[in-house]
Amino acid sequence: MAFPFVKVFFAFSRPYYPWVINMDSIWMREAELPSFEKLDGSVKTDVLVIGGGLAGLLCAHALAEAGVDCLLIEADRICRGVTARTTAKITSQHGLIYDTLLRRFGPENAHLYWEANEEALARYRELCRTIDCGFEEKTGYVYSLNRADRIEWEMTALRRIGVPAQYADRLPLPMPIAGAVAFPRQAQFHPLRFAAGIARGLNIREQTRALAYDGRSILTDGGRITAEKIVVATHFPIFNKHGAYFLKLYQHRSYVIALRDAADVGGMYVDEQEKGLSLRNDGELLLLGGGSHRTGKPGGCWAELEAFAGRHYPQAKEVCRWATQDCMTLDGMPYVGTYGRQAPNLLVATGFNKWGMTSSMLAAQVLCDLVLGRENRCVRLLSPSRSMLRGQLFVNGFDAAAGLLTPTRPRCPHMGCALKWNAQEHSWDCPCHGSRFTHDGKLLNNPATGGMRPG
Repeated sequence: MAFPFVKVFFAFSRPYYPWVINMDSIWMREAELPSFEKLDGSVKTDVLVIGGGLAGLLCAHALAEAGVDCLLIEADRICRGVTARTTAKITSQHGLIYDTLLRRFGPENAHLYWEANEEALARYRELCRTIDCGFEEKTGYVYSLNRADRIEWEMTALRRIGVPAQYADRLPLPMPIAGAVAFPRQAQFHPLRFAAGIARGLNIREQTRALAYDGRSILTDGGRITAEKIVVATHFPIFNKHGAYFLKLYQHRSYVIALRDAADVGGMYVDEQEKGLSLRNDGELLLLGGGSHRTGKPGGCWAELEAFAGRHYPQAKEVCRWATQDCMTLDGMPYVGTYGRQAPNLLVATGFNKWGMTSSMLAAQVLCDLVLGRENRCVRLLSPSRSMLRGQLFVNGFDAAAGLLTPTRPRCPHMGCALKWNAQEHSWDCPCHGSRFTHDGKLLNNPATGGMRPG
């Protein structure tokens, strides 16, 4: 079996890869998050939020502001997972999505999606007035290297639904473009400083892992929690019995390097291609992102970013690198609302694609309104029960079947798929649903809720 060999290989190779497994992003190096005690004993609360990333914190914060008795639990430390590894762009510009939304859902729904994300951005502006988190307004750009037609289609869709976007044919980037769509007054910030600001004063228990759901309560490793409403904000939903999220979601890894002495690009940029590059500055650093691939499959990883930096910023010095993971939906919009038809008191926020900052705020507002019984126009649009009949569904199903039928070990404890060795990050990755584990089996990314067993 390969597992013992990998342990030996990791032990010898790790000194040459000091950033692997627990890579510290620039945010993790510069912020101190408050700490909270572990749950000790069974409790009751009106609302339980499971998951201490930004989506969970924002939901708990909104509920607390509304006077709701709310408890948040986190299996590890708050905001030490995906939130700590974002590129921290707050924007309603989610790639070239509006042409797609217009064709699939019509002009009213496409406009509603933009409006709701703009309202989320406005809520960040309001909160950041009292939180020192480096909030800066920037213009956001989606560019294309060779598909001017896609930029034109997006601009046509945006004009039709009344979004004040602008066209650009030149950008302060080191490569020529075919065109770009610009959204003014978008933003960037320091996500962990922001999270620290909203977390203080909330009822939070860390090192408390949710183990099971019985219809009314959650069993944890610290006691049972009974609640009227339960919000699952665990990045990838952890309860398989409801909602079929193992078919509706897949996970995508992407990579970031922070460069000193590179360039000030002025705005926030992302390629319209799924495997393209993103760029933004944080102070004197240039954050270069890309190298993306489906979790458990090969991709460009950091080598792709290193090659780009070597060509265009040869004088730059790399000071930090990290990787992140995104839950991707079938149609490009998040799943926010009732977890499943047979679990009316269970709510969920997931599938933020690559736009977790804005989507976290939008999800928090929708979930808070659902808990309080208030009307929210986005409930139907973002419903997790909306149609699954998209081409990606069949891709997800095929990959899951292939993973289950592959006879190799070790296996993922989530649903039994064969794990793949990730030589870039020295981890075991699941190509079916995206769970990841250290070389010795400790859990890195869900939906698995515990470590893997050696093969």
